[in-house]
Order: sequence, then structure tokens, then C-alpha cells
Amino acid sequence: MTCSLQIRPVQPSDFPQWKVLWDGYNAFYGREGATALPEAVTSTTWSRFFDPDEPVHALVAESDGDLLGIVHFLFHRSTISIAPTCYLQDLFTLESARGKGVGRALIERVYEIAREAGSARVYWLTHETNDTAMKLYNKVAERSGFVVYRKSL
Repeated sequence: MTCSLQIRPVQPSDFPQWKVLWDGYNAFYGREGATALPEAVTSTTWSRFFDPDEPVHALVAESDGDLLGIVHFLFHRSTISIAPTCYLQDLFTLESARGKGVGRALIERVYEIAREAGSARVYWLTHETNDTAMKLYNKVAERSGFVVYRKSL
């Protein structure tokens, strides 16, 4: 990847480029058209990044003024640790940036922030068909072996 890659906290002025990446992320997971997220979810998510009372954070990967990727993560309590646990919720890069170290750089920065917060673990989920991402994930983390169950209410 280019030497000018910078991983930094999202800024209010990033909204237009962040929104393109956010929409791409949601489209990747089939949340578009009739199944698109309501605009209220997007605007609330965006506002949470700038609320110091919220545990939700966002970083962007920027090169020469262009955003190439985003990562969203949050800290939460756990019954098996006193320290907060870090959940990496969303990770997305432009297709043109894939395989160039952008995703890895975003993950590594989340690791650094989690360590600074006293977290002993960062974890995330991905869809079982996301083979491209799992090639990276298998290099930077270990598969837990857990199966996720959920019920929409």
C-alpha cells in the first residue's frame, strides 16, 4: 500500500466518503433496496462516533485525501473479564484497496487501541461465505470455534 496510508479517528467532515463505504459495507451484506437500513440507523450510528458517552468508535484508512476503508468497534463488559472487551463490529475497504494492507492496518490499529484501553481480547464475526476476508483474518487472529445463534425480535 502507498506510504501515505493513515489510520485515524473519523471526523465530521468525513461523512460523504464514510457514507460511500458504509453503503458498500451494507450492500455487501445484502442490506440494500427493500432491506436497506433505515436512514435513522445510519444517522444515529454516525452521531454515536462523536458522543463521548458512547462506547462506539470509528476509524478510517485515508490515503491522499481519499478514504479507502472503515472500521467500527465498541467496548463492552464481560462476565469472564474485569477489563473491557473489544468487539470489532464492521470492517470494509474499497474493492480497489483490497489485498493492499488496508484491512490489516485497520485491524492492527483496533488492536492498539484495545490494548491501551486494557482489553485482553478483540473479537469479531464474519459470514461463513466471506472467503476473501477470512484469508486475512486467519493471518491476524484465531478462529474461536464458536457458532453464533440469534433471533430477531
